[in-house]
Amino acid sequence: MIDLYSDTKTKPTAAMRAAMAEAEVGDDHFGEDPTVQALQDFLAEKLGKAAALFLPSATMANQIALKVHTQPGDSVICHEQCHIRLFEGGTPAVLSGVMLDMVTGARGVFTGDQVRAAVRPSGPYFPPTRLVCVENTHNFCGGTIWSTAELDDVVVAVREAGLKLHLDGARLFNAAVALGGVEGAWDMAQRLVRDFDTVTVCLTKGLGAPIGALLLGTDEQIEVARRWKHAIGGAMRQSGIVAAGGLYALQNHLPLLAIDHENAQILAQGLSEIPGLKLCPWPETNLVFVDIAGTGLSGDAFKVRLKAQGVLCSGSGSRPRFVTNLGVGHDGIAEALSVIRAVCR
Repeated sequence: MIDLYSDTKTKPTAAMRAAMAEAEVGDDHFGEDPTVQALQDFLAEKLGKAAALFLPSATMANQIALKVHTQPGDSVICHEQCHIRLFEGGTPAVLSGVMLDMVTGARGVFTGDQVRAAVRPSGPYFPPTRLVCVENTHNFCGGTIWSTAELDDVVVAVREAGLKLHLDGARLFNAAVALGGVEGAWDMAQRLVRDFDTVTVCLTKGLGAPIGALLLGTDEQIEVARRWKHAIGGAMRQSGIVAAGGLYALQNHLPLLAIDHENAQILAQGLSEIPGLKLCPWPETNLVFVDIAGTGLSGDAFKVRLKAQGVLCSGSGSRPRFVTNLGVGHDGIAEALSVIRAVCR
């Protein structure tokens, strides 16, 4: 099976499994796991943040960030198609009791002026606007990247309004590698997160770790986050075993993201040459969305036929999603294109 369903479907490499097997562990409930601490310290230093907290998932990291920054009844500005709104189970309402004030933007990118327009008026009739959330790369809009200039525009508006700023950087390193190259990826990642109060980073997508994410911020913010980690069941005991996989990924797998991006371009080019298919949009990183309306096939029929011939994809409606990842090489991309051509005849 050529699995292009998601980069979360990757499996630990042999070297990553070895690092996990050899990890020194302790009880992380009490802050005694040295490998968890090493992971947290490593990423905080690399991204220029004061502290980091290891968590089971990026969804949990995002939702704890909302708890850190808001009170029930507050308002949060976010893109209408962001992960926090669409794919995290309605948890902003359940856990934080906040309203989501949505802004638009074709690539998942909005402007400082849109932030200014979305800030609620002051007064007893309105929920106070407290937080702005950015997603980089933006999943549902096609793995699209916020440039530093686009970020700076929003940062100015956020600070003018006295708001806080959170980054859902689940695929932050895809953006960093695409903008800074492999050699400059860490410097670019630090630049991309520089002005955010809190940052989520996921380890289980293109980086290929089996579990985990981190929330980064100030010492005070991370202490508040630690309380919520325990309160909602995110604290794990000897979690250094899985933290070691994440640390290995951060230290060794960033160059592999460039290969994923290259494969996405090869896939996109091949798809663009198949009658009835239209790239939607052209990929910037490792997410490849394609409009299949011109084939006459429904999205479900398209995915079923692909699966029957050994190719998995995701997505909804007439816009399937293919995600290149370290589990699928050049040969797999070529074979997937061959299957897609046959299905679309």
